[in-house]
Amino acid sequence: MKFTDIFIQRPVLATVVSILIFMVGLKSIFNLDLRQYPKVENTVVTVLTTYPGASAQLMQGFITQPIQTSVSSAEGIDYINSSSSQGVSKIEIHLKLNFNSTTAFGDISAKVNAVRAQLPKDANDPVITKTTGSTLAALYISYSSEKMSGPQIYDLLARVVQPKMQSVSGVASADILGGNPFAMRIWLNPEKMAALGVTADEVGSALRANSYLSAAGQLKGQYTITNISAATDLHSEQEFKDLVVKQIKGKLIRMRDVSEVELGSQSYSSSVTFNGNKGVFIGIQPVPSANPLTVVKNIREVIPQIEKDLPPSLKQLIVYDSTEFISASINDVIKTLVEATIIVIVVIFLFLGSLRSVSIPIVTIPLSLVGVCSLMMALGYSINLLTLLAMVLAIGLVVDDAIVVVENIQRHIEEGKSPLDSALIGAREIAMPVITMTITLGAVYAPIGLMGGLTGALFKEFALTLAASVVVSGVVALTLSPMMCSKILIHEANDKGFAKWIDKKFSQLQKKYESLLHSVLQTKPVVVLFGSVVLVSVFFLFLLTPKELAPKEDQGFLAIFSTAPQYANVRYLERYTKEIDNILQKYNERAANFNVNGMGSENAAFSGLIFKPWGDRKRTAMKLQEIIQKDLNQIAGVKSFIFSMPDLPTGASGMPVQFVLKTTDDYRFLYSVMEDLKAKARKSGLFIVVDSDLSFESPQLNIKIDKNKATEMGITMQAIGNSLATMLSGAYTNLYNMNGRSYQVIPQLKDVNRSNPEELNKTYIRNSSGNLVPLSNFVTYQVTSEPSSLNQFQQLNSATLSAVMMPTQTTTTGLNYLKAEAEKLMPRGMSYDFSGDSRTEQQEGNALLGTFAFALIVIFLVLAAQFESFRDPLVIMFSVPMAICGALIPLNIGLATINIYTEIGLITLIGLITKHGILMVEFANELQHKDKLDLETAIQKAASVRLRPILMTTAAMVLGVIPLIIASGAGASSRYNIGIVIASGLTIGTLFTLFVVPTMYTLLSKKKS
Repeated sequence: MKFTDIFIQRPVLATVVSILIFMVGLKSIFNLDLRQYPKVENTVVTVLTTYPGASAQLMQGFITQPIQTSVSSAEGIDYINSSSSQGVSKIEIHLKLNFNSTTAFGDISAKVNAVRAQLPKDANDPVITKTTGSTLAALYISYSSEKMSGPQIYDLLARVVQPKMQSVSGVASADILGGNPFAMRIWLNPEKMAALGVTADEVGSALRANSYLSAAGQLKGQYTITNISAATDLHSEQEFKDLVVKQIKGKLIRMRDVSEVELGSQSYSSSVTFNGNKGVFIGIQPVPSANPLTVVKNIREVIPQIEKDLPPSLKQLIVYDSTEFISASINDVIKTLVEATIIVIVVIFLFLGSLRSVSIPIVTIPLSLVGVCSLMMALGYSINLLTLLAMVLAIGLVVDDAIVVVENIQRHIEEGKSPLDSALIGAREIAMPVITMTITLGAVYAPIGLMGGLTGALFKEFALTLAASVVVSGVVALTLSPMMCSKILIHEANDKGFAKWIDKKFSQLQKKYESLLHSVLQTKPVVVLFGSVVLVSVFFLFLLTPKELAPKEDQGFLAIFSTAPQYANVRYLERYTKEIDNILQKYNERAANFNVNGMGSENAAFSGLIFKPWGDRKRTAMKLQEIIQKDLNQIAGVKSFIFSMPDLPTGASGMPVQFVLKTTDDYRFLYSVMEDLKAKARKSGLFIVVDSDLSFESPQLNIKIDKNKATEMGITMQAIGNSLATMLSGAYTNLYNMNGRSYQVIPQLKDVNRSNPEELNKTYIRNSSGNLVPLSNFVTYQVTSEPSSLNQFQQLNSATLSAVMMPTQTTTTGLNYLKAEAEKLMPRGMSYDFSGDSRTEQQEGNALLGTFAFALIVIFLVLAAQFESFRDPLVIMFSVPMAICGALIPLNIGLATINIYTEIGLITLIGLITKHGILMVEFANELQHKDKLDLETAIQKAASVRLRPILMTTAAMVLGVIPLIIASGAGASSRYNIGIVIASGLTIGTLFTLFVVPTMYTLLSKKKS
């Protein structure tokens, strides 16, 4: 007695087992997180050091270099890139995927602190921050007012709004963008200073000496303590105006006499606009472990409460919500899930022709999909786009085993046996093939579960969810389905009705197949030759098919990065981003747009174009990208590039193609090679836009000091440096308190007084004798063109070529072209590397090829163990190249590309197509053993008998993925790619398998005793 007999003879037991599977799974659903992707930790640790007024060369040599040398030995680092610009050193340490960021952050912080003493004493302390996930915030909220200034809005947000948002569960940071905090601005007047005999150095000294934060301590008596507060600092604009700078011959020179004092902004080098109007943004960034959907939901609940505390003139508006794409994608997948279920039910009915027969496989769908949720919860998985996609594919898989069971039992009933006897006999016959198919399909995903890198991190949950659902369906097919067959199925006595019509058509098809198979088996060499051609063609099809990391998705958002000439300031930039606004506003698909001027540097801007919902527009973001780029190319004053954000959670920023040249040579030599590479890339026709981050167009005023003459005049280099820094750098001298918060005090010349080198001639330096000496007496000026930023990659001088591919080209094609051209151009000592998404693509490379090969080996070994033979698994495996060839054909003609979704589809095909071979070979072996048939007769009969379940399971799977192929809206591209591979591969592969497997069986299999 086989174990299946127990469940047929004890129907209550079979029912209870299934109910328990369903109930435990149902309870687990409500405990599963809902998110876009499985948890993936991409962390960047940034070390930002400012030294206002310092040149890029000084920043690189004295700040960037010692810090990055120190931190480079920290564990878990993938790569380091740095930029040194005027007054700013920025080092980005990119950690390896899923490396413990807390450990790395502590290690990096310790190494930065170890070299703090080596940095210039006037440089500000390095600020170390950690960013995990996308550089784009999950939610942006705009604040604008016709009555309030930027600093006033910023101050209100910092005092009222930011603390409330940062207290929301799951929020890592609520960053204020676009506005600047208040600062006490001391606008120096060089003419008044010269007339009154005051130097910039003396102004700075007066500020430091007379606005001093003191900690006076306490008075302690025998029984009492009295705290002391000494008013040694300044608190108001008037107090700063009245500050005595100097006393000359009994006359007090006050700050208002030599400068204009105002409560202004800490910086005037950035601004934000939303739909053309100025405002201030708050960007909400969730903590890495939090669910962004939950975080954004919680923030949205807090926003109405915050609005009550805002003045009437301040308008609050949600600008961008990244979770709209996530929610839309998940809703579309759920819709696809329902559509696939309906299609599979219809397909089963059309093949079986009886509602009684259909009801049995249908039951396995909810039992398997709900039941697998308990395993997902136990493994710590979530409901995300990939696990939902696994469930869509599982619909066609989980009915397979039940279909095979029902078809086999129904066959025995039609032969005249009672339903109970048919169930007992049919379940015994089919138990081993069902177990074999279940184990095989589960085993095919084991290699994915062992994969590393981004693909492994993303698709581990997909693979194990799909495998677990198949295992659950196998359990249901061997416990509940035979019992239901014994109770529900009956022998149809009459020759009328839809079921009989279906049986008649299948009998006709079966006879035609038997005749065709008999003919094919007479021409075995032709079949072998055909199979060999298919096998070889798979290799060439794979080489010739376009490749990329992931298909392009319409995320409802496009980013625009604009750069003005390196001499341009934010006012120049605002003029041209206004033109970008005008271009974007003419598109009907636009919902809103914004600009962040002064993003990263004063001559760069980041703009965002937010589209209407997917159902409210006809053109996709990908179609509009090229059209908008042509419009942006017409703006003469800036270079603007439009691109989509990464389609996978890589944590990368910037354009899709980022190709790095690095060398030990100087930047001018590197620049010449990069210019040649850019020229070739532009001529190739592969890219919409091409640019690099290295150019010699930033004007730099070099002040040459005649040190001998300065010494003769009694002037020190320190006095010169201090005076220039006070007037020009914009560095703060100290802090002052206003309403319980600290703000910077910044002395500086107004823009009008530092617009050209001649203005510096009004500067006076006090010599050792106490006399004022004009700066022009001992300096000369020379203007040169230098890079605005000195960049390094892995501690080598570097230049990065950034590009956006043409819509018809893939990033892999672009990167391969750049690699080939760089090899021709690079001299000795220069090499190339990759950054951003391009680096992820190169690292992932053909990792799935190895996984594919591993999956084949695992399947072969599993089958060998089950069949106790190495020949039979080899026969079954001949079906694999048939399916892979069928899948690669539509990819090769441009219907899709080879990417991580199609590669996962190819691996899935291995398990799907081998099920057909298992059904035929296992039954043929049984016929040889029981009925003493010869090899050829056995395989012909086995193929004929198993034709119906093979076609049924194929049709259920192929038609079940049709909703994936015709999908539209959010996340449609990924669903389409995996759907087209499975549909084409399984359809073509099944047609070939029906003839190739029987032929190979007659050639390779041994006679079974």
